[in-house]
Amino acid sequence: MKTINPWGIPKGYSNGILAEGKILFIAGQIGWDENEKLVSSDLVLQTKQALSNITTILKEAGGTAQNLVRLTWYVVDKKEYLANQKEIGKVYREFIGSHYPAMSLIEVKSLLEEGAKVEIEGTAVL
Repeated sequence: MKTINPWGIPKGYSNGILAEGKILFIAGQIGWDENEKLVSSDLVLQTKQALSNITTILKEAGGTAQNLVRLTWYVVDKKEYLANQKEIGKVYREFIGSHYPAMSLIEVKSLLEEGAKVEIEGTAVL
């Protein structure tokens, strides 16, 4: 896997990732547990659970967070995300470490599950 950053190191994400191998597509993960219950109404705690769900799927497929090549984040409130960016960064590093795949953040009106504040989908190359 090779990071492609022709404009220097970006803030908290990579411009591109070049990889070869089996592709794992991870459906959007929200902040709910194995019983499909939201762990909290708190954005940071929901983010932590969503990232935990992603790494659980990666492990089940035989991979690690280092295999992620793309993450797409959907948030219902960009201002809430920005206000909690430092704490979100901490939980990101707890599960993903210092690996920064290509990422996008999109603000949406709402998510399918009532009360969900963040949904993260991923692509990994194993």
